[in-house]
Amino acid sequence: MVGSRAASHGGLSLAFQLAAELDSVGLMVVSGMAAGIDGAAHKGALSRSGQTVAVLGTGVEQIYPKGHRQLYEDIQQHGAVISEFWPSVTAFAGNFPKRNRIISGLALGTLVVEARRRSGSLISARTAMEQGREVFAVPGAVLGGDHQGCHDLIKNGAKLVESLADIVEELSPLLQSHLQALPSYVPLQTEHNSQLPFKTLLASVGYETTPLDVVVEQSGITLDLVLEQLLELELQGWVAAVPGGYVRLKRN
Repeated sequence: MVGSRAASHGGLSLAFQLAAELDSVGLMVVSGMAAGIDGAAHKGALSRSGQTVAVLGTGVEQIYPKGHRQLYEDIQQHGAVISEFWPSVTAFAGNFPKRNRIISGLALGTLVVEARRRSGSLISARTAMEQGREVFAVPGAVLGGDHQGCHDLIKNGAKLVESLADIVEELSPLLQSHLQALPSYVPLQTEHNSQLPFKTLLASVGYETTPLDVVVEQSGITLDLVLEQLLELELQGWVAAVPGGYVRLKRN
């Protein structure tokens, strides 16, 4: 669940309520512990004695914003605080959009509660679409532009959300198929008899931007496994995520 850092009172209340309701039906809320909608979502999930996951744009030893110290501690006790950055990395503007792909990748769907047209929350929605996840958006007033980003998402196919039922009815069949498919997933590991990690996938990523769908098609690997292996390759420095896809950084 993501949305504006400068959210309205109504947006904060709705994020809190939806997160609490999602927790009550057994769905864990993932967000970024930012001010605004993120914080309200985490608090809503925790209000039902549930669990929630915060993906930070800083290192895990840093609390940002500072006012979320108690929330940070509560999430540590009732969920997980994770980050791809070294523990001591402080807040840097460029790191927050980068972590959005992890927020969307951890979830079956991304819900945007309140967002202007240039909101960073729309990055999470875009990465969710690229990762084959569901995208949900809450509509709002047309005056003022606070919900224009959500309206644009709905126009482009996002599921309109007015209540918990709108989310559950969309995710129920996905949850069932996801559970059935789990045993067929290949564990994340390096291929045998090769010094190159994920040799087949790596060969599908060019030195110029390669779209994700092209990587999937050329590698012949399922989308979920492609995303897992690409993340591992990115952490090892073999590839980099760029606008429009991935590029290879290292030669054999």
